[in-house]
Amino acid sequence: MKTLRPLLVLASCLMSTASAVAQVSLVPPAAQTPPAASKPSTPPKAKAPTATKKPAATPKPATPPTAAAPLPDDPNVDLVFAAYQRGQYKTAFDLATKRAQEKGDPKAMTMLGELYANALGVTRDFAKAAEWYKRAAEGGDREGMFALAMLRLSGRGSPANREEAVKLLASSAKLGNAKAAYNLALLYLDGQTLPQDIKRAAELFRLAADAGNPEAQYALATFYKEGTGVEKDIEKAVRLLAAASLADNVDAEVEYAIALFNGTGTPKNEAAAVTMLWKAAKHNSAIAQNRLARVLVSGQGTAVDKVEALKWHLVAKSAGKGDPLLDEALASLNPEDLAAGEAAARKCLGAK
Repeated sequence: MKTLRPLLVLASCLMSTASAVAQVSLVPPAAQTPPAASKPSTPPKAKAPTATKKPAATPKPATPPTAAAPLPDDPNVDLVFAAYQRGQYKTAFDLATKRAQEKGDPKAMTMLGELYANALGVTRDFAKAAEWYKRAAEGGDREGMFALAMLRLSGRGSPANREEAVKLLASSAKLGNAKAAYNLALLYLDGQTLPQDIKRAAELFRLAADAGNPEAQYALATFYKEGTGVEKDIEKAVRLLAAASLADNVDAEVEYAIALFNGTGTPKNEAAAVTMLWKAAKHNSAIAQNRLARVLVSGQGTAVDKVEALKWHLVAKSAGKGDPLLDEALASLNPEDLAAGEAAARKCLGAK
């Protein structure tokens, strides 16, 4: 099968996914919450400059609060997870060890794997993390399955074993883990570990997207936009971009802003597009920063503010997103405004 160029971009995200430490979102026994890894492809053509393809960042786990607080007295509260949330990692380790050893609790085992994998309250030890994840997986914990699969893909804690990783991802996905479904889709898209199957990848992206995974929503939006593995449907693509944007997926924010700005697959709304550009710009998207500078210069969907435009232009330029048109448009600023814009850019970049 001939691989389309956008698919190669998405498949390349797998490399960062596979090399990442297994990071899991640990939850109390009552619920398990999915997030996931990486993202694809090219944004739509627009009147504003279009986004360029770039590999997605490795998904970041939620950072537990570091402030210590007394553990709750409510017997219905998961004390292991409560300690973890409060940054009391040594307490979480002790409680999880006791629960794992005395009760054989798979979730406590996954917690121990998480603590060892991320050096939280203990010295980092991928071999021990893999051991605990394996025991959790054998006990039926879908988060343990997913975390072990990620270690097997990366070769941390033991030699890489992609065949085992695929089985673990499939089992975790069947139990409703959206992160597992998303990563399994990437393997089908990549076509190296598994035979390339674009339709199967689309199905798995849909499962993860329906479960609220923003990276899967963005990936599936790209499929609908390009007609890859699914029937082309711009309106569905934009709805998925909107959903992923609500979850702070930066690439989705940029592309959703473009769709709103041009009225592609959604009613045209330049003011809403500018609001989304502000959001993405503050999330350090150089593409959004560049577009924001342009609309601040032109006054489309917002008031003209060339000082603010200069700030975002310089910030985007520092990230490699130069723009000769903006250089020309802002060259006429008076010395006071020029100094103000440059000072604002330095502040935004954290420079003295």
